[in-house]
Amino acid sequence: MKFITEEESAALVTHEMAYAAAREALCAVVEDAVLFPAVFAHGTAPTNRFSIKSASTGSFAGLKVGSFWPGNPEIGLPRHNSVILLFDQSIGRVEWVIEAGKVNAYRTAAADAVAADVLARPDASVLAVFGAGNQALFECLAISRIRPITQVLVVARDEAKGREFVASLEAEGLKATLADAQGACERADIIVTATPARAPLFEAEWVRPGTHIASMGSDAAGKQELPPALFERAALFCDYPAQAVVMGDLQHFTGDRSRITALGDVLLGRAEGRTSPDQITVFDSSGIALQDLTIARSLITAWERENA
Repeated sequence: MKFITEEESAALVTHEMAYAAAREALCAVVEDAVLFPAVFAHGTAPTNRFSIKSASTGSFAGLKVGSFWPGNPEIGLPRHNSVILLFDQSIGRVEWVIEAGKVNAYRTAAADAVAADVLARPDASVLAVFGAGNQALFECLAISRIRPITQVLVVARDEAKGREFVASLEAEGLKATLADAQGACERADIIVTATPARAPLFEAEWVRPGTHIASMGSDAAGKQELPPALFERAALFCDYPAQAVVMGDLQHFTGDRSRITALGDVLLGRAEGRTSPDQITVFDSSGIALQDLTIARSLITAWERENA
């Protein structure tokens, strides 16, 4: 068994690597991959949560354990952590263990960037982000790589944290300002929600024609970031339809589920993406193990190159 530490994986990962891996994973969903139901559990304290997501393809198989320990910042540690396991397909033993806390932030944002690259208008320049945490920063950076973002509108419950987040964005070279939910939606070309919300963050009528919306915070039953009325006005896309309707924001969609398109079909030219400048598009990103397994393989290639 080989091991890549958190420090090593964090030093190896890049937005370019994450984007390529996410695209590969999203395509694999509609090809030969098998994705298994996610398992949710908690630690000794019920507030400490972890999940297990697993998948296999014709050439690799494995799983990701993602944990959320909300009290960690009090002792100087991140709330979120991840570890990826890849199996030796010939004998069934674990071949690689990769600590991937920072990698997970890259891979999550990369999926939304891949979606925005095919669904957002080419001239989209104003990004609204709901949330001011660590993941929201990676979302903004990933989106700004594939669209000419000139303004980031930050919607945060805690004004002090919001101002800190604005400063973090500006340190990365992005022009940013705080905004209220309605004002942000009415001005945005792209909206990204990166929160643990369990109720809609804005009203459907605030979203203007031509907007692309990505929900990445809804990744468990009961979570919700988007108003269901929005689904009736929008073209609907997701990473994995069978999972999105159970634990993504699309669990709250009560319409015809045949309207939901796997992004992989768009990437492979099997389905249409955006069909007009005025169309509203929604991407529900509930997160799939394939994203972790494909980026793990890229990390292994980079690690072996450095340690040859």
